[in-house]
Amino acid sequence: MERTLIGELGKHIGETVTISGWVDVRRDQGKMVFFDFRDRSGLVQGVVLPGNPAMETAKDIRNEYVVRVEGVVNNRPEKNAQADRQNGDIELEIKSIEILNMSEAMPFDISGDTSGIDESVRAEYRYLDLRSKRMQKNMRVRSEFIRRCREYLFSKEFIEIETPLLTESTPEGSRDFVVPSRLNPGKFYALPQSPQQYKQLLMTAGFERYFQIARCVRDEDLRADRGFEHTQVDIEMSFVTMEDVMAAVEDMVTVVVEAMGHTIKHKPFPRISYKDAMEKYGADKFDIRTSEEKENGILAYAWVVNFPFFEKTAEGNWTFTHNPFSMPVLEHLDWLMKGEHVGDILTTQYDLVCNGFETGGGSIRAHKPEILEAVYKVMGFSAEELEERVGHMLKAFRYGTPPHGGIALGVERTIMNLTGETYLREVQAFPMTRGGQTAVMRAPKPLDEKQLKELGLKIDAK
Repeated sequence: MERTLIGELGKHIGETVTISGWVDVRRDQGKMVFFDFRDRSGLVQGVVLPGNPAMETAKDIRNEYVVRVEGVVNNRPEKNAQADRQNGDIELEIKSIEILNMSEAMPFDISGDTSGIDESVRAEYRYLDLRSKRMQKNMRVRSEFIRRCREYLFSKEFIEIETPLLTESTPEGSRDFVVPSRLNPGKFYALPQSPQQYKQLLMTAGFERYFQIARCVRDEDLRADRGFEHTQVDIEMSFVTMEDVMAAVEDMVTVVVEAMGHTIKHKPFPRISYKDAMEKYGADKFDIRTSEEKENGILAYAWVVNFPFFEKTAEGNWTFTHNPFSMPVLEHLDWLMKGEHVGDILTTQYDLVCNGFETGGGSIRAHKPEILEAVYKVMGFSAEELEERVGHMLKAFRYGTPPHGGIALGVERTIMNLTGETYLREVQAFPMTRGGQTAVMRAPKPLDEKQLKELGLKIDAK
């Protein structure tokens, strides 16, 4: 018989149906056995009545068994109906049960909030943790957000293009994860910190409106809102100003999150300069909600603008604050080209903050080789070093690259805002632990001698 989803059983009163899913709860009352069954669409109560041949199988079933159940959908007696529960007014009178797979006793209780369970245990059994209601909800919110962003961007004539996962080390502010090359002994790829350079090259290629749901990898210190891996809605547009990009992003965010049932505090999003943010809030990411608004899950977006382009390193040299591929504000372009007033140069960087998190960051980009050269000159790079680091970008800019800009919206931090979660691991399916170990598979692990030999690597055990 064709499978019926539990969430659709209300349409089949009086009919015999077949459902498949998990045993959420089993209650043995002697003469009768009650079950709560669940699948991706919801829960329903089932009952095996006295004298039913299915009773023998029902006595053997335990929580989290995977079963196929045939039964009749009946209205519950009015006195037993539960109006506040999904399918609380119906019940499945079970005719037969087939055990599709058994389950051992669970290592922890997944029926409630699992956030208090030891992190290492949750990571080891992440596939069970993901069965909990909260984690199921968080993953579905994440999926819906990405789907709606895609739909919005397609409606605005963006094209989705995937960029490589194996690339070269890039100067983007964090440490790279590197991958040794078997075919080129002694040489290494790097995993992308972001698609920054590739998306700029796509503007050179003439695509004008690009997006990607991009996976990014950075070897940086792990925090509550930061991991080795993250996902971003990556966007780039040609022939745009800073105002154009901010307006487009603001519209997308508003359309998407309001369609998901959330309320935004201020529209349009307020703007605050980096200087004012630091003076008023002590940070360039802040929460402008009242206590009541926090309790009600209100989203308070704001733009931070007018960032300094450069800052001093511990050694006293200049380095970029966000990325080296940005344009300065127009009135400071001459300063950049002459290498003057370096500490006063402002960039076209714009950050989107929400409820205390930086949820996005972008800028108008350098699109002429002499501008990018000037940035690296300020940072003390020689001509040879410049060619080694970004020579391919300089070459591309000599072939008619249009003015362009974009943004990267962090998926995890956005979903944290939408769900009220405070840890990144609660909105990723298989996150890293705080110690940098992968969920379930227990990486990193040593390579065996054969693999090391193929890659031309020797391990210094000191």
